[in-house]
Amino acid sequence: MTTSNSLTSTSKFLSLVLRHEPQRIGLSLDAAGWVAIDELLAKAALASKQISRDTLLHIVATCEKQRFALSEDGTRIRANQGHSVEVELGLPPQVPPDVLYHGTASRSVDSIRQGGLHRGARHHVHLTEQPTTAVTVGQRYGAPAILRVDARRMHQAGHVFFCTANQVWLCDAVPPEFIEVLP
Repeated sequence: MTTSNSLTSTSKFLSLVLRHEPQRIGLSLDAAGWVAIDELLAKAALASKQISRDTLLHIVATCEKQRFALSEDGTRIRANQGHSVEVELGLPPQVPPDVLYHGTASRSVDSIRQGGLHRGARHHVHLTEQPTTAVTVGQRYGAPAILRVDARRMHQAGHVFFCTANQVWLCDAVPPEFIEVLP
């Protein structure tokens, strides 16, 4: 029986190799971030990380954050977003909802007020439609700060938005004039 801790550990490992360090186990992601499931499982095993196909499919199906996607034929897997390695997810630009949210550490608020949100080592800034999700994300870094983003005005000003399969909104940056720090 696979334990909850084991599933969490395996999910974190999958995030690492599918988003940040595929070379750690000798993987090469294609241009869109996909890799064959059989190759992933084999190379993980060679790196002393045993993952069964059933466990992998269970994580993809039940991961609360829906971090991973399977190809239509079920033979390949990729991370939905959050890559620090070069990939092109092939997402079409979309009109965002009027308001989106971003959670961060309260210690970052002053610099965000001055310079806005930047993608850092990732490909995009991540935004959500749900303030509760932003709180959860912000809490990972200590005392959370919730940022309200005027996505409608940003879009009207020419900023491009994308939405992943798991409803994470992506953009290149959020200038400070579109950000309100919520109390």
